[in-house]
Amino acid sequence: MSKATTTDRQSPGPHVADSHDVIRVHGARENNLKDVSIEIPKRRLTVFTGVSGSGKSSLVFDTIAAESQRLINETYSAFLQGFMPNLARPEVDVLDGLTTAIAVDQQRMGSDPRSTVGTATDANAMLRILFSRLGTPHIGPPGAFSFNTASVSASGGFTVDRGADKTKTEKVSFSRTGGMCTHCEGRGTVSDIDLTQLYDDSKSLSEDPFTIPTYTGGGWVVRVIAESGFFDKDKPIRDYTRKERHDFLYREPTKVKINGVNLTYEGLIPKLQKSFLSKDRESMQPHIRAFVDRAVTFTRCPECDGTRLSELARSSKIGAVNIADACAMEIRDLAEWVRGLDEPSVAPLLAKLRHTLDSFVEIGLGYLSLDRASGTLSGGEAQRTKMIRHLGSSLTDVTYVFDEPSIGLHPHDIQRMNNLLLRLRDKGNTVLVVEHKPETIAIADHVVDLGPGAGTAGGTVCFEGSLEGLRGSGTVTGRHLDDRAKIKATVRKPTGALEIRGASANNLRDVDVDIPLGVLTVVTGVAGSGKSSLLHGALPGQAGPEGVAIDQAPIRGSRRSNPATYTGVADPIRKAFAKANGVKPALFSANSEGACPTCNGAGVIYTDLAIMQSVATPCEECDGKRFDASVLEYRLGGRDISEVLAMPVAEAEEFFGGGEARTPAAHRILQRLADVGLGYLTLGQPLTTLSGGERQRLKLATHMGEKGGVYVLDEPTTGLHLADVEQLLGLLDRLVDSGKSVIVIEHHQAVMAHADWIIDLGPGAGHDGGRIVFEGTPADLVEARSTLTGEHLAAYVGA
Repeated sequence: MSKATTTDRQSPGPHVADSHDVIRVHGARENNLKDVSIEIPKRRLTVFTGVSGSGKSSLVFDTIAAESQRLINETYSAFLQGFMPNLARPEVDVLDGLTTAIAVDQQRMGSDPRSTVGTATDANAMLRILFSRLGTPHIGPPGAFSFNTASVSASGGFTVDRGADKTKTEKVSFSRTGGMCTHCEGRGTVSDIDLTQLYDDSKSLSEDPFTIPTYTGGGWVVRVIAESGFFDKDKPIRDYTRKERHDFLYREPTKVKINGVNLTYEGLIPKLQKSFLSKDRESMQPHIRAFVDRAVTFTRCPECDGTRLSELARSSKIGAVNIADACAMEIRDLAEWVRGLDEPSVAPLLAKLRHTLDSFVEIGLGYLSLDRASGTLSGGEAQRTKMIRHLGSSLTDVTYVFDEPSIGLHPHDIQRMNNLLLRLRDKGNTVLVVEHKPETIAIADHVVDLGPGAGTAGGTVCFEGSLEGLRGSGTVTGRHLDDRAKIKATVRKPTGALEIRGASANNLRDVDVDIPLGVLTVVTGVAGSGKSSLLHGALPGQAGPEGVAIDQAPIRGSRRSNPATYTGVADPIRKAFAKANGVKPALFSANSEGACPTCNGAGVIYTDLAIMQSVATPCEECDGKRFDASVLEYRLGGRDISEVLAMPVAEAEEFFGGGEARTPAAHRILQRLADVGLGYLTLGQPLTTLSGGERQRLKLATHMGEKGGVYVLDEPTTGLHLADVEQLLGLLDRLVDSGKSVIVIEHHQAVMAHADWIIDLGPGAGHDGGRIVFEGTPADLVEARSTLTGEHLAAYVGA
């Protein structure tokens, strides 16, 4: 037997390869970063802190992670790069020591109705293979169990030329067995349209009967209907014959000629289904979304009972369980069921499936089911679902980048998340975490604090070092790190109550609860205990039109969108300019008549360089101001429209509050923006450059303008720094003191301590939750310590 020989030689010193132990950033200027230079230790857990908008995500995601991804893309051939997104090089002088970066952000997962927790994590794919091998009766390959695959069959013939005038016709047939329910097309729900919300049937087509957005009297859509020749334009819709009514609502696409132009007429219902109902609800403009909510109801598909699967797919079972039953189980129960399967022929598949399901349980998502629509997951749940595939990875020396992984987690669950971050680090990976929670900052090997303020007042490194060093650093984070809100000595008295009886949505167990009005109520409990089901499922019917719900759905917007357009303050500003100068308001929109003709109001010119990054250069015609030169000659209070959009909110609030430019409608909106702590944002700053916390507060400021007596907020502390939480509590107090009722779903102990009334759900998640385990004041909860929330709140306030 041969054996390798070794020479016991004294090592001359550390190997040169071991000297690359830091990620070096020099001269980073992305977004609001001001020539940031920093060295980040590799194979350590580094937490980035700072107030919301200080530049944390700009440094970690938009600089380090973005450049790593760009360099990886450059290793592919030019042919492949042509199919990939062209990533611009971040604004930075030097980036050394980068490793492959995997970014796990808070972005919601796709909200296509066919996207589920199972399809997003490959668990469904493994289950389909499992049932195709072990299910009885055997119905076909894995595709037969997929609700994204329709059954198809076809037959025909083709002619084969054999030369010398010899041909032969061969018959062919093709069939594919899919698992899609044909009635709902794999969506699990069917839509029912309320015709009374589409048109006024007492009117004729010539009287503009439609109540559908964009269906205006002079528009082409209505002209095609009115001039199609199928209807009498002066006849009220309610008097249509059966054939006319069918043509009006359901006619198949038909070519018609109007004023010599060939156009297509289609019945109203299929036209609406294609134009409105095929889109993701969250991507719709607010007025379109309001119309869809008003006119369309979605009900469970009667054919598949909401499972999305065909009867054939549901007929194949392993034991007494079919694939629909398996996907409807809570994942922790499904993991137990899979553990009970012992079939050597599929042993590797079972091992992989068990690992995936156990990862869900380990990360605190065991209460979900695989058939849960991915679009219904909160930001925190979506981020943890994305983490699943990385937990068992054999890769090392990878840079993992996380954006507030503690979001949506009860204090009880944060320790579990911390252990997962430490496990990734201990495998030899570099872990970079953007975080505000002291519990996660506490486990850092290295802390980088950015600030000192937000926006233009931030973008510099205020501190880097250990946790103890941060405490004594005197930075905003250091000063607030050990802040603890106190339990209020006196609480407000309720003025009434919203009664919820027999709530049973999702995992709720026939819940009866009275939510007090006229006070600040916090609804809390571990993740998955039923908080959102209670407030977003049962409460809206009780709150009625008085209710204003502010959920976690992200605000959407392109580079052309900014705080002025999103909040609606742009409209009164344009009207004020138009009135002062005697011209049309549309002139003062960079997306309309006032746009610079060279850059079309974008402010920059994009040069497409094929596989290389596109180059954006400021427009020389308007100098990046986005407006035509003639528009900038019109002034209001001595300022042109581009100068107004360049103002910070605080300055604009003063500008429109008095004097020649006094505009009360604009001033009210700007005041709300200042109230939520966004006084530093410029009105024209693109939404794409805002941080998560800034977007959350922008959304809050916008909804505060809605008329309502009951505000329901879903985790408003998301993305907020410890210092920003104080300001949020002040805002909630002002809302309650003005006569509103504020109900908050929240895990942050500072908000719980500040509440007048707490409703705690639990005791666990999923089928272990769904019950009220405590109702009362924060002081009573701390004294009783009868729940997990009570124990953590008591520890937080030092009781």
